[in-house]
Amino acid sequence: MKNKLLWRLWAIIGLGTVVLFLAIDWLTNHTETSMSFIADNHQQTLLNYGKQAEHIYLTQGEDALAEYIKHIQLQEQTWAGVVTSKITPFADSELVPLFTDYFQLGRGVEWKIHLYFAQNPIMEVPFVDDATHLLIQLPQRMRPGAFLMMFRLLLQIALPLILLCLLTYVVYQHVMRPLKRLEKATQEFSDGKLDARVTPLLPKRHDELTDIAATFDKMADRTSNLIQNQRQLLADLSHELRTPLARIDMAVDFVEQNLNQAQALERLRYEASTMRSLVEDTLTFSWLSTELPSLNTETFDLVELINVICDDAKFEYPHNMLHCELPEQAMIENSSQVALGQAIENVIRNALRYTPPEKAVSVHLKKLHNTYTLTISDNGPGVPDALCDDIFKPFFRVEKSRTATKMRGEGEAAAHSQKNHGHGMGLALAQRQVHAVGGEISAHNRIDDTAGLTIAIALPINATSTTLASV
Repeated sequence: MKNKLLWRLWAIIGLGTVVLFLAIDWLTNHTETSMSFIADNHQQTLLNYGKQAEHIYLTQGEDALAEYIKHIQLQEQTWAGVVTSKITPFADSELVPLFTDYFQLGRGVEWKIHLYFAQNPIMEVPFVDDATHLLIQLPQRMRPGAFLMMFRLLLQIALPLILLCLLTYVVYQHVMRPLKRLEKATQEFSDGKLDARVTPLLPKRHDELTDIAATFDKMADRTSNLIQNQRQLLADLSHELRTPLARIDMAVDFVEQNLNQAQALERLRYEASTMRSLVEDTLTFSWLSTELPSLNTETFDLVELINVICDDAKFEYPHNMLHCELPEQAMIENSSQVALGQAIENVIRNALRYTPPEKAVSVHLKKLHNTYTLTISDNGPGVPDALCDDIFKPFFRVEKSRTATKMRGEGEAAAHSQKNHGHGMGLALAQRQVHAVGGEISAHNRIDDTAGLTIAIALPINATSTTLASV
């Protein structure tokens, strides 16, 4: 479900609002109800007034009762009186016992008092005969609800404020908990802890904030991989440069001592060329690994490109045979001729480099659905199966396994091979360039009776992408 956090916040705020109104309504009703009754001591006072009036009337007469009533009115600053009631039904009407039992001229002392009426009600205390009644307007001092206004302010202002603060705190904690963990992971990552991640800390959440955490983790994975790869690449490059630099130092010493100057100058040129090629390949590899470009701006004939590469390879490796099985035409769209040409050239040269003289390297191209599959098979020693994926790592060489057999022959061919054994960047670059055009590359040992390695390159006929770049 989309917008899970929004729905969750709506649920929390909606439920909290409903609970708030219910709580205010219940507390208001409960408070007003509990404050609407006359206090027990005041009820007893009113009942005592009735008993005393009845006693005076029965023992001292009506005149004494009149004086007592005046005393009550003066003392309570209210109205009071004694009345008789006699209900006579007519027109064949009858009084039911329920009416007779509960009939009163005023309010009973145990009744609720309307707190919102300004005028105090008339209270009644019946005499024993139920026909005589003491009526007294409730004295102001006995009126309940003295603190009603204060409680209304508390219920309408303080209580909603407290509940809204609690609701805000709940929402704040719900939103800020993953954000604080994200902040902590970000700080740890910036401090050099490259394995800091957020998603493992949020196993029970599934909303937009966990999507942000997952995005951060993906970014952290890629960044940490880039940092580690760059560190490894820098360490490998430093290691690879030590050997040509040492040879350059030796050649400079030969020149300074006038020893084999021609050979020393040739060595200087060769080592400088090697270092230049090494640095350029490393920079290209680093750019491809860091930027992850998508090279898809050209349309060209793949067969024509492979033929040009094979013609150059035959000239460079005259002692080897190169068998090509290609269709007449293979148009490929939204790709990069430069990047793909460099990748295929690296693979073909690598195959020729490790194929003994008079042996053949085969190049096959076929179409399958929406993909071209290019396979390049050599007749070299192959590589251990466990290392088939490692040969695409930068500066990785399997010289001991790949050169266990006799290399290319003797004399000029051997010298030529020694100069062209490479520095372990060819296949690594080829893999990045193939990926940049939307393809895949893999290696496996030949499964037929002939020893050797097969490199398979799968290329989409029409690679589409939104990111365009060029070499």
